[in-house]
Amino acid sequence: MSAVKSRRPLSYMLTDIINKDLTVIFCGINPGLKSASDGHHFSGRSNRFWKVLHQAGFTPYEIQPVNDTTILDFGYGLTTAVERATARADELSREEFDNSIEAFKTKMTHFQPKYIAFLGKPAFMAFSGEKQISWGHQPKDFCGAKVWVLPNPSGLNRGFTLNDLVVYYRQLFCAIEINN
Repeated sequence: MSAVKSRRPLSYMLTDIINKDLTVIFCGINPGLKSASDGHHFSGRSNRFWKVLHQAGFTPYEIQPVNDTTILDFGYGLTTAVERATARADELSREEFDNSIEAFKTKMTHFQPKYIAFLGKPAFMAFSGEKQISWGHQPKDFCGAKVWVLPNPSGLNRGFTLNDLVVYYRQLFCAIEINN
């Protein structure tokens, strides 16, 4: 499978890794500066995404960021809620989320994943209009997909240990396995 290229109108580019009818699209809040510069998702040295994905059961081995497109081989994809790269997600404005929602909805409606896993609460809160959300499965679908909100794997997210992240991500993996 090959990734569908989605050009970003920025000096740094981070291409969506996406195809139709994927099991899960993992949606980061926005690209980190290193990922955008490298052109590979979750390439920051302290980012735990690839390690967590493997340890939670999604992949049989830990994918290296330079091989991020191989995630498609397992039925998963990668995108971001907001395209602008920043050092920290809290540098994004409410307007940037508001300006991103229609393009994101169009993308999800077109690609029709079974699940959307938002990595962190900010994007889903902005996109859904919900003021309070919990971790895990959400009661309402989004663009026809089941929604899960998982803790952000960024190394800056010190509120969750590696083990904590694996537990949350494994809950999604188990839910998918039960429903397939």
